[in-house]
Amino acid sequence: METLNLIKNDPWLEPYADAINGRHQHAIDKEAELTKKGKITLSDFASGYLYFGLHRTADGWIFREWAPNATQIFLVGTFNDWKEAKKYSLKRKANGIWELKLPADAMKHGDLYKLKVHWEGGEGERIPAWATRVVQDEETKIFSAQVWSPEKPYKMKKRSFKPATDPLLIYECHIGMAQQEEKVGSYREFQEKVLPRIAKDGYNCIQIMAIQEHPYYGSFGYHVSSFFAASSRFGTPEELKELIDTAHSMGIAVIMDIVHSHAVKNEIEGLGNFAGDPNQYFYPGDRHEHPAWDSLCFDYGKNEVIHFLLSNCKFWLEEYHFDGFRFDGVTSMLYYSHGLGEAFCNYGDYFNGHEDDNAICYLTLANRLIHEVNPKAITIAEEVSGMPGLAAKYEDGGYGFDYRMAMNIPDYWIKIIKEKIDEDWKPSSMFWEVTNRRKDEKTISYAESHDQALVGDKTIIFRLIDADMYWHMQKGDENYTVNRGIALHKMIRLLTSSTINGGYLNFMGNEFGHPEWIDFPREGNGWSCKYARRQWDLVDNHNLAYHYMGDFDAAMLSVIKSVRNFQATPVQEIWHNDGDQVLAYMRKDLIFVFNFNPKQSFTDYGFLVPAGSYEVILNTDNPAYGGNGLTDDTIKHFTMYDALYKKDKKEWLKLYIPARTAMVLRKTK
Repeated sequence: METLNLIKNDPWLEPYADAINGRHQHAIDKEAELTKKGKITLSDFASGYLYFGLHRTADGWIFREWAPNATQIFLVGTFNDWKEAKKYSLKRKANGIWELKLPADAMKHGDLYKLKVHWEGGEGERIPAWATRVVQDEETKIFSAQVWSPEKPYKMKKRSFKPATDPLLIYECHIGMAQQEEKVGSYREFQEKVLPRIAKDGYNCIQIMAIQEHPYYGSFGYHVSSFFAASSRFGTPEELKELIDTAHSMGIAVIMDIVHSHAVKNEIEGLGNFAGDPNQYFYPGDRHEHPAWDSLCFDYGKNEVIHFLLSNCKFWLEEYHFDGFRFDGVTSMLYYSHGLGEAFCNYGDYFNGHEDDNAICYLTLANRLIHEVNPKAITIAEEVSGMPGLAAKYEDGGYGFDYRMAMNIPDYWIKIIKEKIDEDWKPSSMFWEVTNRRKDEKTISYAESHDQALVGDKTIIFRLIDADMYWHMQKGDENYTVNRGIALHKMIRLLTSSTINGGYLNFMGNEFGHPEWIDFPREGNGWSCKYARRQWDLVDNHNLAYHYMGDFDAAMLSVIKSVRNFQATPVQEIWHNDGDQVLAYMRKDLIFVFNFNPKQSFTDYGFLVPAGSYEVILNTDNPAYGGNGLTDDTIKHFTMYDALYKKDKKEWLKLYIPARTAMVLRKTK
């Protein structure tokens, strides 16, 4: 067998060649099985949503469900007073599939319905697994499927869209908590109020959380019950489609957080015990439940489950025109242990027999399918263990994700903010952390995401400023703590974003230092939305210091986008001195200089750089971004000749770099 490029690119993987080849072959064999050895495509196979569920036909309705353990199934709803009736009794077909054909007047748009499922020794109401619209009664809090067949379905104005990935700049967001008001926000409000902000800031992609229907709002959308239903809390399917269409018209790609790593335990709303068989969709025995998440684990070894999940991927791409997915909880899928309590210190930890080859095969096929349906689609893995090959090409022996989340970076920033005084921040350590990655895998770098903002944790700005955010963010009233916090907030983001090798992510509001944590309405807080919203008035009010960070964020993204293929250019370290706490590196014609020293400014600090002249294009110390304005950035900086470095065509660039500041210089032509 020819050596896969994954191993050629990293000879340290050679001892594990058998495992890597075995996983790759498993995906090849499974795809051949599902596509009948190429007689159909993977996309053809993943079209279950066109067959199962409720569909309007030329002369009525047809409904289908997979429930092999059922003995009888009725469709019940507002159209038959929720009673079992012979007219609405499903007929059993082959392979555990049930079917019902109805005349056009049997139900109408807006009707509510469920399945009444009977099995040996029991019965129960269930929401269909393939339901595309699920709503909750405001008074009873009961969920039901809803017939969704509007007279004028939304038609996308922009039929084709190519995401801008040069580089990918992601704004992670949650529709419900995107509003200023203490309530659950809507798709329409997000489209009208928040999308323009995102476009103005310079982000070219939004990653939307909590789209798949989930019974408990406070789960942040991670305990999914109805995988094909866009959450009705935020509005209608038509409104979500219009939001996506509008984003595309602004040049903004839309990817969704997709949850295929587990499912909510709920039986009536979810798949937990669909037809008296708790293992219809999920692993049996010890692997049935996730020990840390109080949820159920899909059986990725079952073709019917693969069919369900792959069809789910295709559904969101085709029906809503999403541009791709961020797969949640990938680490949990990869290992029998879900990665819990494991350190992953060496390559042997990824190939010691405790990996779920079925899940690895599924993820590989999911990437194959997604890019078959839409070659421009974006896939991102949220994975913390560092499994090699996750974001390597399928052809090279990888799993085919376009990107993996650089989850080490936010952990690092939180750790040094918590554990080290400013004088002990070491630029060499910082630079290593933000550039430590596999050469053949692109990553999404980020300083913090929603994870760092949840109740019980703290955002970067809150760790830096803490209680002084409540009292000293008024301009003219800033104290040392606030000034330090704003300065480091900008420097941390600039270092993180300017060293990317794929893309950069920010959670909504964090770009301007949104205060406090996220706490969804729950019994413990009196069902309040006070902390499940975004206070946009803080950044809009120019009497407050928040806009300094927001304005800097936009300027920072503008600099990054000014270099073609910025994310693919080499990051070349020029200098670091941990004693001085100074770091400098180069990308293309840009030079990034950081002085993390909290007390000492440096005059005529020299760096060896390509000969020429340089101009400052971004400075964290600019008064427009809350700085002190200690440098004159209108001055052009000329390099100084040194015969010692004539061969290298390098000369000395000497700069004044104030304490706790960073600047970006561009070589002038």
